[in-house]
Amino acid sequence: QPSPLETKSTLIQNTGGTMKFSHLVTTFAILSTPHPAPTTAFTPTATLPSPRLPTRLRTSALESLADLTTLSIDSGDIDTVARYASTGLLTDATTNPLFVSQAGANGDARYEAMVQEAVSYAKAKTCAQDGCAVPEDTLEVAMDRLAVNLGKELVSLVPGRVSTEVDIRLSYDTEGSVRRARSIIAMYEEMGVGRERILIKLAGTWEGIQAARILEKEGIQCNITLVFSFLQAAAAAQAGAYLISPFPGRILDWHKKQSGKESYTPDADPGVLAVKRMYAYFRKFGYDTICMPASWRPSRGAGVAGSDVDEILALAGVDEMTIPPPLLDSLSAMPSDVVEQKCEASADAAACTDPNFTLTKESFASYWETDTCGQDKLKEGIDAFTAETEKLLNILIEKF
Repeated sequence: QPSPLETKSTLIQNTGGTMKFSHLVTTFAILSTPHPAPTTAFTPTATLPSPRLPTRLRTSALESLADLTTLSIDSGDIDTVARYASTGLLTDATTNPLFVSQAGANGDARYEAMVQEAVSYAKAKTCAQDGCAVPEDTLEVAMDRLAVNLGKELVSLVPGRVSTEVDIRLSYDTEGSVRRARSIIAMYEEMGVGRERILIKLAGTWEGIQAARILEKEGIQCNITLVFSFLQAAAAAQAGAYLISPFPGRILDWHKKQSGKESYTPDADPGVLAVKRMYAYFRKFGYDTICMPASWRPSRGAGVAGSDVDEILALAGVDEMTIPPPLLDSLSAMPSDVVEQKCEASADAAACTDPNFTLTKESFASYWETDTCGQDKLKEGIDAFTAETEKLLNILIEKF
């Protein structure tokens, strides 16, 4: 049975992803339209080296980056995803509760049709009648259906996978997360979208990671999101998760707040170092889990030209990245020679100083108590996405 990395490669080849290597893409023409130390039980004992390998000649930093790292777009805007997908440089797309909430409130006829179909589908499935109070299960079905409607549209635009998130309010409920994930996959399959095109996003709690363990055995591949700690990453890999989404920018935010330091060189950015450590651990011990950082910040501070993509460039060569449109725009406007390979599987694996170990529920909880950054940022992320989910539910209630 092929590993997730091999499966991903096959999927890209079978759906046209190799076109980005077959010709020099004129990105500018296509994209010119408007539009203190961490408190953790896992403190690294050494800094990983950063190999500097030149990329092939390209006209933009985005094209050079695409030669080193699989790229995903972090957006639910159909037109924006289509515009970037047409470059041939992107493989996947990621969504989250904010994007689905925005779709629900967009007003564009295409999104409104998605909302109306989701409401009609939920009524038919749960027998809710017009004019009556809307049961919670009806709202849940409508919310998941809207996410699937948006995901189906994105699947038609990118050659790889689309990530769809399980209700964030179930982050500490393994059974509930598994139930909703199965329902989401069933909806996709009803629409003719195979499960191999979808990643189920689950929060990086112990319960969310255990939900991924169950789902992966059923052929439902998972994206463990809101990862701020090596502990979460190791637990996800040991559970067999297809992919993790660590957030280097938010890790940087935490360290800046704790230390009072306003800027870092990109290679010393605490978020960058955290992601490189996770990547090195995966590669050293043969875990197939893909490391796909998301959520970026300027290492050197917002006032420095080009700093918005500091963390991205400092992680060039990692398995995959998901990048929002404004930062894709920045990379498109930069020359190709700013990109140097900073992550390389063999070199990083050789430099990894972490031992392999097996986490249990009890040992995870014990280590987690010492991981202040992970605790703070995970709570913050769950709270923020819960607020967006509640906004979406209120939008849907008005449509019934």
